Amino acid sequence: MEELIKKIEDAYSSEITEFDPSVLQLFGTFKQYLNSGRIRAAEKRHGKWYVNDWVKKGILLGFRLGQMVDYSINKNFLFFDKSTFPLKKFEITDNIRQVPGGSSIRDGTFVASGVVIMPPAYINVGAYIDMETMVDSHALVGSCAQIGKRVHISAGAQIGGVLEPIGAMPVIIEDNVLIGSNCGIFEGTIVSEYCVIGAGTILTGSTPVFDLVENQIYKKSESEPLLIPAGAVVVPGSRSIKNNFAEKYGISVYTPIIIKYRDEKTSAVTALEETLR
Repeated sequence: MEELIKKIEDAYSSEITEFDPSVLQLFGTFKQYLNSGRIRAAEKRHGKWYVNDWVKKGILLGFRLGQMVDYSINKNFLFFDKSTFPLKKFEITDNIRQVPGGSSIRDGTFVASGVVIMPPAYINVGAYIDMETMVDSHALVGSCAQIGKRVHISAGAQIGGVLEPIGAMPVIIEDNVLIGSNCGIFEGTIVSEYCVIGAGTILTGSTPVFDLVENQIYKKSESEPLLIPAGAVVVPGSRSIKNNFAEKYGISVYTPIIIKYRDEKTSAVTALEETLR
């Protein structure tokens, strides 16, 4: 692995173009590792998430190496993209349910056994989706986003992606999390295990989260992303604006709030329906 890291770093720092077959071969090996889950854009070590800069560099190298090619199905369905990032290929033995209806999964992603993808969904390069997760209709999993085991990404949810800047943390969704319909999780937010993010909740690095249970305020800092604590149940809320004009007209701004922490009742309500699998 150290040799692969060095070669990717060297190739990324050079002026190599698509006309170098040896680097294309290197990128092919790199992408095989991405597809198998052996490498990932971010990983948890000793209880903390870290960005693997060199993996992001390898993905960006692929865009530099690729040439525009025609991926069209026919004259009515026209598609053009880089030759280095076609659609990901699956086999029946992968045990992944990609339901017919227009979903796209880009090559260079890891999708584990037992994952269910409902149409239309889109999963971008560098994403990592662990076992028994469901990606529901009209959901987006952005580039390099890291999704844990038994996560439910409900219909219309947006999981933000990030390739640049290189060191930026992608969105992290840990194990056993429920992301409600029409949620948006962006700007490197980390949602810890067993959280429930209520429908319509937006989590970003610029919006503080108010914990009504622990009397805490969670924010992104210069060195740390926004971190939602384990088991939190987060819903959309609002807070008043303290100036004369806002008070006169009763104006408030959106803010996510933690109203409780997950208990047996919450778990029963949010349990994934096994018969769907």
